[in-house]
Amino acid sequence: MAIFLLVSAQSYFTREREKMRIIYLIPIGEVNQDLILYLSQQIQVIFPFSVKIKEPLPHPGYAYNTNRDQYESDLILKELEKADSKEVEKILGVVDSDLYTPGLNFVFGQAVVGGKTALIALARLKQQFYGLPEDKNLYYSRAIKEAVHELGHTFGLSHCKNPKCVMHFSNSLADTDYKDKFFCENCRNKLPFKSEKK
Repeated sequence: MAIFLLVSAQSYFTREREKMRIIYLIPIGEVNQDLILYLSQQIQVIFPFSVKIKEPLPHPGYAYNTNRDQYESDLILKELEKADSKEVEKILGVVDSDLYTPGLNFVFGQAVVGGKTALIALARLKQQFYGLPEDKNLYYSRAIKEAVHELGHTFGLSHCKNPKCVMHFSNSLADTDYKDKFFCENCRNKLPFKSEKK
């Protein structure tokens, strides 16, 4: 009985310590607040961390490329790094713009693998971007999948071959729509904490 109580207590305090770990969620420019709240709630379901919504950063005009009519994600990630503090484990930026990184036509998001910062781009996750009617549920579903995917990279995860795993690489929105918002068992076992199962 004493051993059981000791193990239970250790398990409890481990969970409590993990809850004290923090992810900053930072809007960049104007971002829908309902979506930010949704992401905050969902991230805490999947990651055993607290999420703090921080004050928005200015619109990333500094990253705009006039030739492409897009924003360079690498430059925005560098700005996000300035929000670092001792209390925070990871930083996720959310921007309602169309992003690219040199060598790619566009990105849904980007992260420093094994690092602290990640970023998701909302523009191409909306049906309206493609001239289709608005679909809020689909949009929110895509946003959380991209958020979890990029945060997964910050915890050292690479792309997964399982097309249902959130860490599967999305060549298109069809890939994003097909995959789940949770990690597959293989990726979950690589994380430095216990993640929510599907």
